[in-house]
Amino acid sequence: MKKYFSIFLFLWCTTWLIGQGKIDIIDHNHVALQVKDLQVAAKFYAEILQLESIPVPENLKAIRAWFKVGDYQIHLLDNRVEPLHDDRNGRHIALFVKSIDSAAKYLDQIGVKYHSQVRFDGVRQLYLADPDGHLIELNQKS
Repeated sequence: MKKYFSIFLFLWCTTWLIGQGKIDIIDHNHVALQVKDLQVAAKFYAEILQLESIPVPENLKAIRAWFKVGDYQIHLLDNRVEPLHDDRNGRHIALFVKSIDSAAKYLDQIGVKYHSQVRFDGVRQLYLADPDGHLIELNQKS
């Protein structure tokens, strides 16, 4: 009996300890992008992508710009020195737009170059680069 109790106690403690070690990620807060020129990059995100600027703590205003994307944020970090090597099959940010056709028409009107493609499931995507070369994918929720 003592042997079975010891086994039970061992299994219960192991299960309890494993259960205590979970990370339990529940949401996403922001993406941080290093940029060469904060003012140029911030202008792109505010004027071209039309994202809402959000307040940055006073001590970070000279080196940071933050933007709201739905419930999430994009943080721009000044002073990038390393070159970027992004392509649409690699690192990029994907954002939903209300209408992919309207987004393409707008980008055409203001002269912003982009790549258009249809994903394997029939969803049209637009890829454009910010001034630093960070790729941004736009697509429409189905």
